[in-house]
Amino acid sequence: MLFTDFKLNNTLQRALADNGFIYATPIQIESFPIIGSGRDVIGIAQTGTGKTLAYLLPLLRDLKWAKDDRPRILVIVPTRELVVQVVKEVEKLTGSMSVRIRGLYGGTNINTQKRVLMDGADLVVATPGRLVDLALCGSLNLKSVRKLVIDEVDEILNLGFRAQLHNILDLLPARRQNLLFSATMIESVEKIINTFFNSPIKIEIEVRGTPVEKIDQSGYVIPNFNSKVNLLQHLLEDKEQLNKVLVFVSTKKLVDKLFERMDLAFPEEIGLIHSNKAQNHRLRTVESFHNGEIRVLLATELIARGLDILEVSHVINFDMPEVPEHYIHRIGRTGRADKEGKSINFVKEAEQEFQDAAEVLMGRKVTMLPLPEAVEIVTKLIPAEIPRMGGDKNYLLQASHEVPTGGFHEKKLKNQKVNLAHEKRQARKLEKQNARSRKKKK
Repeated sequence: MLFTDFKLNNTLQRALADNGFIYATPIQIESFPIIGSGRDVIGIAQTGTGKTLAYLLPLLRDLKWAKDDRPRILVIVPTRELVVQVVKEVEKLTGSMSVRIRGLYGGTNINTQKRVLMDGADLVVATPGRLVDLALCGSLNLKSVRKLVIDEVDEILNLGFRAQLHNILDLLPARRQNLLFSATMIESVEKIINTFFNSPIKIEIEVRGTPVEKIDQSGYVIPNFNSKVNLLQHLLEDKEQLNKVLVFVSTKKLVDKLFERMDLAFPEEIGLIHSNKAQNHRLRTVESFHNGEIRVLLATELIARGLDILEVSHVINFDMPEVPEHYIHRIGRTGRADKEGKSINFVKEAEQEFQDAAEVLMGRKVTMLPLPEAVEIVTKLIPAEIPRMGGDKNYLLQASHEVPTGGFHEKKLKNQKVNLAHEKRQARKLEKQNARSRKKKK
């Protein structure tokens, strides 16, 4: 189906054509008339299927000019990067429209955002934490919101924003349209839907948890961090095939450690991003990777969701995620826009159960490959991989029978606590016993 078949005004049709949007995806086709009717909607579709455009088009079509300076459309997303991305998508569509768009997220000066909001807002895209801060201090009035979108709600909950999300929902007017979009649906979301949504229509484009079929998934069994580094370096030597690679690592410390090693092997080709990095660094790095200025991006789970990075040739799971749904979101970074994609897993013995769980969720197996002969297997472990003993950490040490010296000393006589009264009673008792014994002998 073509976007020209949608009932959109000329302004939006021109914007779609100017940005090269021609064919609508299934989630866009299914969502457009239902959202346009004003019903609450739960949209479940894989990452990369166009969920953002699915909710933006009907909302922007019905957004009319108003004197009110308070926002009428509110979009809540889990991360700062996703705020920036959604704002860019809105700007693409509203270049010829009078729409005041505000992107709000933490990690930046809140006073700057307060000043921006003083000029009014029609559509706000925000992370939950900063949204609550601005609402509670009076800088953002949510009483005019008529359309609410919660994008990637399961990730919002995974990041610990449950309380903030409930606070926001309580601040909003009761009469509003609620839209919820996600790649998967977890049980904890059902309670939110039952409490705050009004008989929503569920649109599920594909079987829950099913990956993009055109992604070629393979993996290697590899014992430890240092061996994984050698394997990654070996694979990245093929710059023609692995020309835009997203590498997921489990922790921020390991991302930093891996970057040090990879940057030496491939100078000026590697970038990294995690939550400890400054906001400007994160945005610049993602933009550099998006534009092809760097070939490899090392990341934590931070950008596994939502970010629309085009033409990623490979996703490499340097560490396997414990949650199988996260695996699907990760590999969904490749194989986008009807293009083929590849994902590669580095699987330690302890991570095998994580891959097994992902395979069950997907309903398909990952092809395991033999390690290339050129890859050296290293026995040396990094500190994070060394098992820690439970209980008394010194229980294996041989007991010492030496007489204590040094800091140990005998107590001074005046400090020795002796129960003299008890000793006197014992002495008298003993004397009586001796006296009785003497009498008997006589």
